Parts: sequence; C-alpha cells; structure tokens
Amino acid sequence: QVQLVESGGGLVQAGGSLRLSCAASGRTFSVATMGWFRQAPGKGREFVAAISWSGGRTSYADALKGRFTISRDNAKNALYLQMNDLKPEDTAVYYCAATWRTTYVSTNSGTYDYWGQGTQVTVSS
Repeated sequence: QVQLVESGGGLVQAGGSLRLSCAASGRTFSVATMGWFRQAPGKGREFVAAISWSGGRTSYADALKGRFTISRDNAKNALYLQMNDLKPEDTAVYYCAATWRTTYVSTNSGTYDYWGQGTQVTVSS
C-alpha cells in the first residue's frame, strides 16, 4: 500500500521560504515519477512541479519558475519542494503525488495515481 505523507507547511510572511517534504512508502520510490500540486480555497488543483525518477528531468508551472525547486532523495524515499520568495497567492494546500505508470514528467494531475493528505501553506502579507 502506497503512502505519501507531506510535512513542512506552515505560516510564513511574504518573502519568506519554506521547504516541504514528502515521505513515501509501500512501493519502489526510486522508479516513481513524482509531482507537487496545490489547491487554494475555492480553486481547482493546480500543477506546481514534477520530477523524473532519477531527478534528471524536472518541470515547473511557468509562474513558479525561479522561486520553487523540486528535488528528491531516492535513498531516503523523500521528495522535496523548496519555496522561496513566497507570496500571498502561494497560499494553498500542497499535495505530493506519485505515479509508476509513466516516466514522463507530467503536469497533469490525472497522470498521478497516489496522493498525500496535503500540507497547508499560508503566506501573510
């Protein structure tokens, strides 16, 4: 049974930084394509970033490039999202997601079969 558990969310002032983590278990993490998505109140789920099994390929939402960095440590079965220069519009629940069906670094939430419970990020102005 696959489990994804996010952590690292919280309240931060605009301009601050947070690092989210996602701990994976239940399946071979090192061959999974992983992604981060977010959902703000009253809005749909939005792609944030994704990373290939090796970490060699990444994809980002255009509006987040340069501020967010996705990475992974396969030895620790962990996925990370470093978020810098946070803005109030980054306020959302952040979800980690995994798929073993493809090596394509997908931006589509439908590609991902497993999801964590989410971690709240709140950015105050």
